[in-house]
Order: sequence, then C-alpha cells, then structure tokens
Amino acid sequence: MLSVIIPTYNSAPFILETFREITAYLENLGEDYELLFVDDGSRDPTAALLGKSCQGQPRVRLIQNGENRGKGYTVRKGMQEARGDFMIFTDADLAYPPPEMGKILEALQSGADLAIATRVAPESRFIMSPKFFGYLYTRHVGSRAFNWLVRRTLGLTITDTQAGLKGFNRKARDIIFARQRLESFTFDVELIYIAKKFDLRLQEVPVVFRYFSEPTTVSFLIQSLGSLRDLAAIRSKDRKGDYR
Repeated sequence: MLSVIIPTYNSAPFILETFREITAYLENLGEDYELLFVDDGSRDPTAALLGKSCQGQPRVRLIQNGENRGKGYTVRKGMQEARGDFMIFTDADLAYPPPEMGKILEALQSGADLAIATRVAPESRFIMSPKFFGYLYTRHVGSRAFNWLVRRTLGLTITDTQAGLKGFNRKARDIIFARQRLESFTFDVELIYIAKKFDLRLQEVPVVFRYFSEPTTVSFLIQSLGSLRDLAAIRSKDRKGDYR
C-alpha cells in the first residue's frame, strides 16, 4: 500500500483544489493507497475544509497537531501514522504535480530506500510565470550556496536536499523518523544525514516543478539563518550519539 502525507498550514485558498487533484490521481494510479493530511495548527479554515472533505472518504484522514509545530514535526507525525509499504510526502500547494509522485514510487519499487526529487537535474523542468525569473535566479544561487555548505559541514552529496517531494520504504521510515527531531524546514537535511549514517540506498529523481510564488525577503532571511543554526544542531546531535 502507498501512503501519501501532505503537511498543511494556512492552506485554505487552495486546499480544496489540492484535495480534488490528488485524490483523482491516486484513484487512477492502480495502487492501494491512503492519503493523510496533517494540519500544523492552521489559523485559517484549512482544517475545517479538510474535515468536511474527508467525510465519506475511507482512504483519506485528517490529523491535527493542535498547535503550530513546524514542517519537520508535521511530516514526522504523518510518517509515524502511515500504514503503507511505501510512504511519500509532498507539499500542500502541489508544486510537484501528482504524477511526479509516480516517479518517486517507481524508484522505491525498484529498490531505493529513499527517493528524493531533484529540481537541478538536467532532465528536470520548471513551470512558472516570467515575473518570477529574477527571483528564481537569486533563489537558485542561494540554494547552491546552501548545498555547498551542506556538503562541507555534513559530507552529504545530494544535489537538492530541500525539495518538498520525498519517498521512503518502510525500512527507511522506521530508521529515519525514530531519530529525526528538527521541526523546521531543515529537517530534510537531517533525514538525509540519518539515511547516510545507516547506508540506506538514496536515489535522486528528476521532476517537474511548478513555481507558484516567492517568499518575502524577510521570511527568506529568517529561514536561511535558521537553516545555518540547524546544520550546527545536526553536527551536535551526531557527536552526542543521537543518531545511533
């Protein structure tokens, strides 16, 4: 069975379209599945809209944190609740179109323990408005700088640690999410670091990425500073033996 986990936070403007798009895809996939929406204490009607949509849908569940805890906590909670043989999480705005999950699932079924979307592979493609061209360049440069830092500080060779589409088999889920603790956006780096320590087989998968919006300069800087702090936290946790 395939488990799909979608973390949500203040997603009311688009969550119903996400619900329709992803359930339609999963129904036509030909796989037994469950769909878990995990709401991270949204202040808007996201949880109420999802709760109503889940009624009469036995394969779809809504899980609520009760308070805002962060994406790392939210994904971990969904993974721990999942019952599938393969588990995939993806962003609530479906920046990765649902068929891209099929590529991740194929990699897992072919033997990967952890399959990771990569937006920087030559085969990957972006769908976006021209108005974002300038910011996309800035974001790409920042992403490459962060990836260089991850390589230097943690020894990881993954080209796109922060892509919001990743899949796990049950073995990888059990190993990684029993140890993963970061609650911010840098949790992706932590789970990859744990996978490396346990010699899990990682596979990067080229994808189509839909570029819908850009963060404010302030939120981008705050997130960047937090990521630097989290890299130091991963090093510290490893030295203390937290990832044994």
